[in-house]
Order: sequence, then structure tokens, then C-alpha cells
Amino acid sequence: MRHESHDSHAALSRPLSLAEVPPEGLDIQLVATEAERAALAELNGLPAILSLEATLRAKRWRGDGLDIEGEVRARIRQTCVVTLDEFESDVAEPLHLRFAPPQDAPRGRPHHDASGEEHAHDALGEDPPDPLIGGAADLGAVVSEFLTLALDPYPRKPGVEFVEPAPSTPDENVSPFAKLRAAVGNKTPADGN
Repeated sequence: MRHESHDSHAALSRPLSLAEVPPEGLDIQLVATEAERAALAELNGLPAILSLEATLRAKRWRGDGLDIEGEVRARIRQTCVVTLDEFESDVAEPLHLRFAPPQDAPRGRPHHDASGEEHAHDALGEDPPDPLIGGAADLGAVVSEFLTLALDPYPRKPGVEFVEPAPSTPDENVSPFAKLRAAVGNKTPADGN
């Protein structure tokens, strides 16, 4: 599902190792620093990200994987596509992702977890889990991605409506050369004028 760039990892990174998650699960509060918010604002073409935090719940999944669920919340400043005015708005985006050790086997093949239980992944069903890199999931990168996905690509300041230009009149669709020809009266040099 995810296609992260190296830049998004550098902007906000909070690795969580599978070993850090107890059997009962772990609650995590992630709050981005001012520098991280500035870097993410630049990556997303925003004038500013005023606040960014995520409330997450991590639990083990199938013995050697992680299940991450929660919500990303942000206060952002963006530019209206109609008026070009800057305005502030709130973003709230739920997230749910699963991570598992990278698999060498092609999709659809059985996967054995740490308990030895076999799981086959259905290539046409749910998304496959994202890979754990070095036994860890980068929660900062996940939060960055879900923030980006939640942004409106064509933001409008509240109360601003886009008004389509009025349809052109038939006269406006006439070529300037046709108008000139009509004004001259379709005279040609052979007419003597």
C-alpha cells in the first residue's frame, strides 16, 4: 500500500521494535517537533503544519508481526486554490496497518509465524502487511504518510466557491481574422482597394 520516499523518513522517524511491544500491547503518543513539522510542510507544499500528533495502539500480530491502529491529528495552514489566501484547517485521519517480517515467498504462498501456525495471504483480498525493517516499524513514516493522504489536493478557504467563467458568446468564438475580414468587407487586392 505504501510508497514512501527517503525524504519522508528523514522528516519524521519513530522506529518501534517488535521487541518493545509487550503481549498486552502498547499505547503510543507521537508528537512531531517544530523542525519535523517544518520539514513535512515543505514536503507537502504547505505554508505550515502548526501541530501534528498521533494516538496509536501497537499490538503483536501473528506472533512475529505488529498491528498498529489509531488516529493522526494535525492543524495545518494551506493555500486556497481559488483565492490564493492562506487559511488554517484541522485534519483527523484514522489509521490501521499491519507489519510482518519480509517474505521471500511470492504472494499467495503460506507464511509461517513464530508459533509455527501457517497463514496464506490472499493476493486479491486485503492488503499484504508492510515489511518490518530490522524487526521494526517506523511509526513516524506511517504518520507522515497518513497525513499526506488526508490532505485535500485542491483546498478551498471555508465559504469560498469556485465560479466557472460564463460561457462565451458566439461572437467571442469567431477568429480575429474572420472579424477583420468581415470589417474590410471581404475585399481583395484584385478589387482595386
